[in-house]
Amino acid sequence: MRPETLAVHAGAEPDAATGALSPPLHLATTFLHAPDGSLPHGLIYQRTDNPTQQRLEVALAALDGARRALFFATGMAAVSAVLQALPAGSHVLLQDDLYHGVRTLARDWLPRWGLSASFVDCGNLDAVRAALRPETRLLWTESPSNPLLRIVDIATLAELAHAHGARLLVDGTFASPALQQPLALGADVVLHSATKYLGGHSDVMGGVLAFARDDELAQRCFEVRNVQGASASPFAAWLVLRGLRSLHARLAMHVANAQRVAEFLAAQPAVEAVHYPGLPTHTGHALAARQMRGFGGMLSFQLRGGRDAALRVAGALRLFQNATSLGGCESLVEHRASVEGAQPVSPQNLLRLSVGLEHGEDLVEDLAAALVRSSA
Repeated sequence: MRPETLAVHAGAEPDAATGALSPPLHLATTFLHAPDGSLPHGLIYQRTDNPTQQRLEVALAALDGARRALFFATGMAAVSAVLQALPAGSHVLLQDDLYHGVRTLARDWLPRWGLSASFVDCGNLDAVRAALRPETRLLWTESPSNPLLRIVDIATLAELAHAHGARLLVDGTFASPALQQPLALGADVVLHSATKYLGGHSDVMGGVLAFARDDELAQRCFEVRNVQGASASPFAAWLVLRGLRSLHARLAMHVANAQRVAEFLAAQPAVEAVHYPGLPTHTGHALAARQMRGFGGMLSFQLRGGRDAALRVAGALRLFQNATSLGGCESLVEHRASVEGAQPVSPQNLLRLSVGLEHGEDLVEDLAAALVRSSA
């Protein structure tokens, strides 16, 4: 079955009680059990599991080619769970360009959990080899990365991690399962912020861990979710399950619009650099073409006039709204350094774009007008 068909039908078998084709939403918080505590229906309490979440996890596992998938309340809840599932004393090696929330967690919280972390350019394989330690248990990557859209060689990084007794986790949020299959390339775990492309409508939060094996790590992450209460509501699971049905159709338009916007920006004298793997000038273009089905709906660009020029352009846009997040129907712009807290790492002249589902030429015209207005 092809991925587009799978996304429509996975976890979508008709409701046995009513024949409804739309999956039912079960809001119950508790379920009947026997006097001795046994579970005739396999369920006990919504925090542990619920029927709507089970449907979603079947679909998520199918889309990522995983043996098991777990749904969490937020992407950061999924991040925390996989880190807290590691043995005490473990070292985590993280890609240097990655979501700032993960960077903050690694810096401020991992030491409290008995873990250590360091950062490396995952595009430099020699540097990765040198940075792996005997106690490294997890190599953490993003491809494409946030916010510089760097592409890493997932298959080779998996080989390096496995040779050192570590696992490879790939944050695939920018690509989604519609565009990239990290598990098929050798990764052990895929992370998604379901808030983004999986939900697709800026109206639900969630996080996903998809595992190549239903092993001890997967079970530990399930236990962390249950004990620490990182479970999502059934309604959130239902909304993400609905979002999966249109994932491939939406991504096709996101990709087409992002390619058009990137090509336009690359030709503008006021633009210093455009970070989009769909451009032949991007250093990861050939690699992205090999391991992705499309180049994604995210891009970033840097202005020649520095921070002030970036803020002027962001303020002059009309269709692109200044807001956090990505992957929704509407186009967004964000000056990343301004939202990264007290220790920003993104370039001060960089704007990140989440290219939405508007007409591509309208988006280009909005950017063109903003570049003119901001220079006046």
